Amino acid sequence: MVNMVAVMIAVGAIAMVTNIYRYCQFIKSTKDVLSSGVSQDKVWEVVALALLVFFLIGYIFVGLLGKPDLMVASILFGGSIFVAIVMTLLFRLVKTVKENCLSIAETLIGVVDARDPNLKGHSRYVRNVTMLLYDNLPSENKEDINRVSLEFAALMHDVGKLGIPEEILNKPAKLSDEEWDIMKTHPKLGVNILKPLGSFSEILPWIEYHHERLSGKGYYGIPDSQIPYAAKIIAVADTYAAITMRRSYKPPRAHEEAIKIMKEVSGEQLDQDLVEIFCNIPKIDLLEAVPETVEV
Repeated sequence: MVNMVAVMIAVGAIAMVTNIYRYCQFIKSTKDVLSSGVSQDKVWEVVALALLVFFLIGYIFVGLLGKPDLMVASILFGGSIFVAIVMTLLFRLVKTVKENCLSIAETLIGVVDARDPNLKGHSRYVRNVTMLLYDNLPSENKEDINRVSLEFAALMHDVGKLGIPEEILNKPAKLSDEEWDIMKTHPKLGVNILKPLGSFSEILPWIEYHHERLSGKGYYGIPDSQIPYAAKIIAVADTYAAITMRRSYKPPRAHEEAIKIMKEVSGEQLDQDLVEIFCNIPKIDLLEAVPETVEV
């Protein structure tokens, strides 16, 4: 009986340590565009963590200094298992919500693509390539970029084209200087569209500056030091997608040609380190990132 009580308390304590770790991972996973960032939520997060640590101390105290019977051991063991079940359900719920939100976002961005025959899945293509590049980055380069937030930013990078007249979007010939000036407003238009979503505030600069160049000769003349790293990632993916996609005014370029072009503009247009990492991604992985609606 004594051995059983000791085992139950020990297992419960180990489970509670695991619960604390999973809780921290859960909180970390919610720090993205789907999180409101309300200060009250942060207070409750700290309170919940403090309670979990308090319960763990209770397990240790009872196990080492107390004289628990089978009933107490059962309660402690059951409590840790209950928390583990709740954490599992929370992880599944958040995963489902994020997947549903992403599906809705993909549907909405399809409206943008539908207005321009040259897009046809371009936003999803850029999203896929962006995430492929992100997954190949060194771990230290990912520390300040939430994966879910980056995915939404990449998917929404061209949402501002909803505000561009269709005669400009669908023009088969080269745009005039005046038309090009209007086209270059689409990143800021995208920011204005998404600004009411408070939790998107972090990714708005990523969207606004994805057409900036390291030389300062981008859409808005932002210097390299002011371009967010996430925007540089999206820029690399957007450039590759633009080169390899079929457009009404140009045929698609092959993967090898796209890589050559990107190397030529690295350091001036695109981040040199990111281009180097991108060029080492296997060709087969990039081909698998192409949506079915994209002609390459």
